Amino acid sequence: MSQSQAHQDITPGMVWLFAIATGLIVANLYYAQTLIGPISKATGLDPGAAGLIVTLTQIGYCIGLLFIVPLGDLLENRRLIVTALLVTALALLAASVTSSANLFLFACLCIGLGSVAAQIVVPFAAHLSRPETRGKTVGKVMSGLLMGIMLARPVSSVIADALGWHAIFVLSAISTAALALLLRAKLPQRQPEGGMHYFELLSSMWHLLKTTPVLRRRAAYQGCMFGAFSLFWTCVSLELTGPHFNISQTGVAIFALVGVAGAIASPIAGHRADQGKSRSNTLIALMLGALAFILPLVIHSTPLVNLGVLVATSIILDMGVSANLVTGQRAIFALPAEIRSRLNGLYMALFFMGGAIGSSLGGWMFAAHGWTGVLWTGLAFPVIALCVFATERK
Repeated sequence: MSQSQAHQDITPGMVWLFAIATGLIVANLYYAQTLIGPISKATGLDPGAAGLIVTLTQIGYCIGLLFIVPLGDLLENRRLIVTALLVTALALLAASVTSSANLFLFACLCIGLGSVAAQIVVPFAAHLSRPETRGKTVGKVMSGLLMGIMLARPVSSVIADALGWHAIFVLSAISTAALALLLRAKLPQRQPEGGMHYFELLSSMWHLLKTTPVLRRRAAYQGCMFGAFSLFWTCVSLELTGPHFNISQTGVAIFALVGVAGAIASPIAGHRADQGKSRSNTLIALMLGALAFILPLVIHSTPLVNLGVLVATSIILDMGVSANLVTGQRAIFALPAEIRSRLNGLYMALFFMGGAIGSSLGGWMFAAHGWTGVLWTGLAFPVIALCVFATERK
């Protein structure tokens, strides 16, 4: 990149491109979340192991965050992003055509690995921004990522209802490959200065984890919240399409779309964090997480009332998760710039591990103990986070 480019701020159009790109990429992690019922039937996957569809995608994402994202400090960024997206497109295509449970699960793992391109895009956007606008830019890009997470579920449900579950993977493979070509054409080249070998970079991440208490604490909070989030959204589609509600995939899509309203908490939480209210932000977010599971546990009435309670649960839970994520990222990005991308990779990897645990536990609990077992397990996650929060000094 030339010296003149380095002093120019990122254009609004490029910010939009980054935001849309991160949303499209991260959505690949969630398309299957409301479709585990029909996918399990089509591939012969045991109901008790259905949660593995989401779990292995998240495990692949965690592995990529720890071992692929650090390459952004060593290799030319545009080429790394495009390569990761093409791998994702191939994995999505494989998932769309297989009838083998094992091959589908392996494809899920690869989808997660390739989707870490989103976390190479975010530091890239920060790099292209001037220091005085960097936080604002990253916030807008992260809004795109959050919308990708929220909208993936309703989009996949609508398409699955109209064309079958295979269609969402075919369409996503095409859009991911097209995105790779677009980013190759639009992104500037960025060759990092380097200075470290790959294994030195990995060992430095372990050192950062040991010596950065705010990273460990924020990852613990968000790991618990994301565990509850993944557990709920892995299992709620099974409950809604089951005998208690008998809702179609389109109905599940509408349900999931309503949950997007929880994203309103993100800018509010960000503004409060800028005012130095991160501690109260965290407490409110964790209490919202607990309240989300308490409501359906204590309210039992007609199917219509119960459905309304679940809608409220989805909104409240998404509000808590979004608010806590924004608050945590603000704390992480306030740390020194030279370690920012590695800290972000660690933060994302740690809380996605919580998500993998939640989705895996959710599938098993639903098969073994039904929806009530899922709710009690989900409640345990924010309660654990509140216990950790109680140890935080003012």
